Amino acid sequence: NCGALPEQLLESELFGHTKGAFTGAVNKHEGLFQAANGGTLFLDEIGDMPTSLQVKLLRVLQERQIRPVGSTESIPVDVRVISATHRDLEQAMQESSFREDLFYRLNVVNLHLPPLKERPEDIPPLARYFVEQAALRHNPRVKSISSAALQVLAQASWPGNVRQLENVIEKVTALSTTPVISDSAIHRALANQEQVIANFNDARAEFEKRYLGKVLQITEGNVTQAAKIAGRNRTDFYKLLKKHGLEAADYKT
Repeated sequence: NCGALPEQLLESELFGHTKGAFTGAVNKHEGLFQAANGGTLFLDEIGDMPTSLQVKLLRVLQERQIRPVGSTESIPVDVRVISATHRDLEQAMQESSFREDLFYRLNVVNLHLPPLKERPEDIPPLARYFVEQAALRHNPRVKSISSAALQVLAQASWPGNVRQLENVIEKVTALSTTPVISDSAIHRALANQEQVIANFNDARAEFEKRYLGKVLQITEGNVTQAAKIAGRNRTDFYKLLKKHGLEAADYKT
């Protein structure tokens, strides 16, 4: 975890150090790059790595050699690097908190993992698995979770993603007095949670607003062209803009 350690300790953890390299370095230490030689190293929260250490990581990725802290010799390594972050690295580059050259060196294959609220179909199987695991640890009498409870979970917002879902399931499993976790137990655990699946009318209105904004953006505020793309006459299109509080002038360049 690149955000969990101070810079000097993280450098030592990644690249190793020699005996006496710094106060407390009583023994030689092999870093994670050496330990992962011939395999894979996962760098979590890469966006939180200090900028000065980013330079050293970039050098390792380019030269495929590491230099332990306190050493004058370089050691060749053959490591596949996988990194992850919760930050917007493109914005971080604009703010000069993440190096652009390192970003492009790492960003060879990019996998975007949508937040849990955008993939509610994943919630039931995850919830069943977490119930099974939590029951083994805390409450063997619990055997399953009801379909109504799963529906409540699928409609909730999950700002903490899978970890939050696991925490909620562990809590209701530990406190359950019945073999099947009920929807009422989930409602109590999610008392302050907002729902992310809107009703049909609200969802349609939100889609309309985003669609209108998109066609106005494409046509740079030209209502005639936007209405033609939308398959509506100008009068109807203006009514839709008024309904959603949109002004064509806001989209003119």
